[in-house]
This record gives sequence, C-alpha cells and structure tokens, in this order.
Amino acid sequence: MDHFEQLGFAIMVIFGAIIITSLMAVGIAWNDKPAFLFALGAATSVWTSSFAVVFDRPRIFGAFLIISIVLIGLSITAIVS
Repeated sequence: MDHFEQLGFAIMVIFGAIIITSLMAVGIAWNDKPAFLFALGAATSVWTSSFAVVFDRPRIFGAFLIISIVLIGLSITAIVS
C-alpha cells in the first residue's frame, strides 16, 4: 500500500468505527435490541474484513464490506421505525 491508500483505509476504519459505535450506543440507550444487534453484526463483519486486508483477499474484503453496509442500513431502519 502506498501512503494515500493507507490514509484512506485509516479514515475509513476510524469513521466506520465511530458510526457503528454510535449506532450501538443508540440501540442501548433507546433499548432497541434489533438495532443494537445489527450494529454489533456490522462491527463484527468489519473486524473480520480486516483479516482479508492483511491476507490480501480483496473479494472477501468486498463481501464483508457489503455485509456491513447492509447491517448498518438495517440498524438505521430499526432505529427509525
């Protein structure tokens, strides 16, 4: 990875962690169990995708990234509805 890829990945991880942590906190504060569990699933899939980056598996990384995006959307939908 060159410098810009590392910076982009760091920004993605930091802001992704902030968003997922915020969704988990809202799920706990509002006693919304499905929202919390979807956010927890998103956090777990993002954590798992880091191993795909380490082992240079871009397709697996993309799959886990799509899974986490879907779970974040489900968490937001559970909070709103």
